[in-house]
Amino acid sequence: MEKVRVRFAPSPTGPLHLGGVRTALYDYLFAKNQGGEFVLRIEDTDTARYVEGAEEYIEEALEWCGIIPDESPKKGGKFAPYRQSERRDIYDRYTEQILKTDYAYIAFDTAEELDVIRAEYEAKGDVFSYDNKTRNRLRNSLALSEEEVQKLLDAKTPYVVRFKMPVDRTLGLVDIIRGNTAVNTNTLDDKVLVKNDGMPTYHFANIIDDHEMEISHVIRGEEWLPSLGLHTLLYEAMGWEAPQFAHLSLILKPEGKGKLSKRDGDKFGFPVFPLNFTDPATGHVSKGYRESGYLPEAFINMVALLGWSPADDKEILSLDEMVKEFDLHKVHKAGARFSKEKSEWFNHQYIQKMSDEELLNILKNSDLSLNIDDEKLLKIIHLMKERATFPKDIYENGKFFFEAPTSYDEKASKKAWNDETSNLLTEFAENLNSINDFVSENIKQNLHDFAENKGLGMGKVMMPLRLALVGELKGPDVPDILELIGKEESIARISNAVNNFK
Repeated sequence: MEKVRVRFAPSPTGPLHLGGVRTALYDYLFAKNQGGEFVLRIEDTDTARYVEGAEEYIEEALEWCGIIPDESPKKGGKFAPYRQSERRDIYDRYTEQILKTDYAYIAFDTAEELDVIRAEYEAKGDVFSYDNKTRNRLRNSLALSEEEVQKLLDAKTPYVVRFKMPVDRTLGLVDIIRGNTAVNTNTLDDKVLVKNDGMPTYHFANIIDDHEMEISHVIRGEEWLPSLGLHTLLYEAMGWEAPQFAHLSLILKPEGKGKLSKRDGDKFGFPVFPLNFTDPATGHVSKGYRESGYLPEAFINMVALLGWSPADDKEILSLDEMVKEFDLHKVHKAGARFSKEKSEWFNHQYIQKMSDEELLNILKNSDLSLNIDDEKLLKIIHLMKERATFPKDIYENGKFFFEAPTSYDEKASKKAWNDETSNLLTEFAENLNSINDFVSENIKQNLHDFAENKGLGMGKVMMPLRLALVGELKGPDVPDILELIGKEESIARISNAVNNFK
C-alpha cells in the first residue's frame, strides 16, 4: 500500500472557520490512523483576497487545537516551499507541459468582450458558458490561425490558459464518503487554469502541488464536488495517477438549514473561529473559542463529532483515541447541525475531568482579579467546578468568595428574613468568635449546636446566613463558605446584612 499523505490547504483570506478546522482534523486523524503524514500548505495565489496575518492565524489555531503538521511553511519539509506564491517556477514548467497536449489552449478574450457576449446570451434568455459549444467562435488558439496567435503573442497581448474540456465523455467519479457518481463533460465549461498574470488558478496549482507533494488522499469540503470532474481530467491530461477523494458534508446552522456562517455566530452568540481574529481592514474582532473559555481538547472533541460517529457512539474521546478509531468510511454524507448547547456540554465534561491544580493554573493566567492565595483558590475550585462550563464560571458563580455582597436578592430576602432574623444572626456572629480552629467541620458542629440550643431547624439559621454571606440563596455548603472567607469577614458580612434589613 502506498504511503498515506494528506494535506490541509487553506487560503489566507481570513480566519480559519469551524468547517476548516474539521477538515484539518479529519486530515490529521486519517493520516495518523494510517501511519501517514499530514501536510499544511498555504494556497495564497488569490492576491486580491489576501488578508494580512491570516497565515499566522491559521498556524496558531492548528497548534492550539493540537493538529500539528509534519510539514508546513513554518516547519519546512522535503517538498518545500509550502506556499503557492513561492512555487511559480514549478507552475510555469507544468503550464508549458499541458500546452503541448490537446487538453489546454490559450485565450485572448478580454473581460469586457466576454461581458458583451454574456449580455447577448442573457437578452435571448440563455446563459453563456465558455465551453465546447462556444470556444471555436471566440478569440483563442483553437479558433484563430497559427499566424494570428503568434501575432498576438508577439504583441504581448494578455491571455489566459484554459482547459479544453473533452466532448461528450461520461466520467466515472469515485468518492470515499459518497460512493460512485458520473458526470458528462458536456455539462462542464473550459475553466481558466492560468490567469493573465501568469499565476495558476486554484484548479491547476492544486493538482500540481498534490502531485509534487505525493498526496495520496484529498479530503475537502463538499463545495469542491463540482470540480471533481475537472480535477480528474487534469490528472489524466498530465499523465499522473489521481489521489483518492473524500468530500465532507457541510456544518449546518443551529436550526439545521443552510451552512453555518460567521453571521450565525454573531447573531446567536457563539464563536465560529478557534481564536479571536481582528480584521485588519475594519478592526472588527470576531470571537474565538479559546478566548471564550473553551479547552482545546473539548473543542476538538466537539468538532470531530460534527459528521463522524466513533464505535459504540462514544462522545468523550482524546485526540489519541480519535486517531485509533477514525475511519473515513464512517464519515456522514448528511450535513452536521451545530449546537451551541452541545459545544458547551463538551467543555463542561472536560472541566470536570481536569484536576483542581490544572484549573488553578488556567485561572491564574486569566485576566480575572483573583486577590487570594493559591491554597484558598484551590479549595474554591474544588467546591465550584462541578457546575462550571468554563473556567471563568468558577469565579463568576463564586464571586462571593472574593468580594462581599453589596445587595441582597429581593425574592430570597422575603423568603429568608423576618423580624427575628437580625437578632438571631447577631447572636450567631458572636458565637463564631468562640471557634478557635475556624474550619468547615468545626463550624458545622457549631451551627448544629447553635440551632439545637435555640430549638430551631437548621434551615432557619442556614437560609438567612447564606443570604448574608452570598447575597442570594446559592453556593456550596455554608460552613465551607465561612471557612474560606474567614472568621473576620464572615462576622463583617453578617453585620452588614443585619444593618441592611433594619
